[in-house]
Amino acid sequence: MVNLTRREILKLAAAGLTGVLLEAFLPFTKGLSEAPVEQHGRVIDPKVKLYSSPSFSSQELQTFWKDTVLPISEVTLGVGEPAHNRVWYNINGEGFVHSGAIQPVRTQLNPVVADIPDAGILAEITVPYSDAHWGVGKVFPVAYRMYYETTHWVVGLHYDKDGNPWYEIAEDKWKLDYYLPAAHLRLIPAEELAPISSKIPSAAKRLEVHTNDQVVVAYEWDRPVFMTRAATGARFSNGNFATPPGRHITAHKRPSRHMAAGNLAANGYDLPGVPWISYITESGISFHGTYWHNNFGRPRSHGCINLTAKAARWVYLWTMPVVPTYEQFVFEETGTVVDVLE
Repeated sequence: MVNLTRREILKLAAAGLTGVLLEAFLPFTKGLSEAPVEQHGRVIDPKVKLYSSPSFSSQELQTFWKDTVLPISEVTLGVGEPAHNRVWYNINGEGFVHSGAIQPVRTQLNPVVADIPDAGILAEITVPYSDAHWGVGKVFPVAYRMYYETTHWVVGLHYDKDGNPWYEIAEDKWKLDYYLPAAHLRLIPAEELAPISSKIPSAAKRLEVHTNDQVVVAYEWDRPVFMTRAATGARFSNGNFATPPGRHITAHKRPSRHMAAGNLAANGYDLPGVPWISYITESGISFHGTYWHNNFGRPRSHGCINLTAKAARWVYLWTMPVVPTYEQFVFEETGTVVDVLE
């Protein structure tokens, strides 16, 4: 077994962070428009400050509140603060906000697809947020607000009294149904769910989670092929939720999950549409995409390995077992090896 030294990990982590940043800000042309989609950021925290320079010690210029969508004109690095995440966003040339409280988003409207498979089909939100209603149309109460890059299982298409199309969403935790504006969801084609490195034997693949350095490294034949920043389990007022060390396997996977547990007033959570889940324990510890923070590089989860949605999708498609395209999960006795190291 070949293991990277801590110095090599930190060096690659810096390069990996750059790669994630570049990927997040590359223009793309999917959907109805031929033009690149403008980059914005959604405020994740209850509020965030705009500063005169990329530093918490600089002048405070303005306060933005949760779910405000801001134009991002540049990505830059602050001078040493905070050490685990020095990335700041320039907001339209008017000031800087720290990236940890901003979800990079775009707005892409999608064509409506009437031919929904009987088993349903996976879709992702392609707008900063979209309100799911309990019925077909905005006259019905809001059930949840769904956020950019969350994934959902579409089982039908309906039209409200004004002729507007809505997708029916099958909720996977409490077996309920929501309805979302169809244009806000992109149905994910089967070819985008093809396994990564499928010709590499399963036994040659391995993941390492370095909790001290908050990075994940993927190996093929003991050669590192992928690296990303992470946010692993932390200690809270109601207990220690550190990611369990040792060897695990990704035997259980699903492309979307409504995760909810505990008291919301005391570190509980209620998170619909968590994307790209690769479980490593029977208790529910997993790799998964994260839309409720963008502050990777320090522990902050209830045991899971928080990743960006793009990184979680890579892990999901690279690891074994493979989830069939039109199925909502797979559960086998074997999977890709995961070593959680300190």
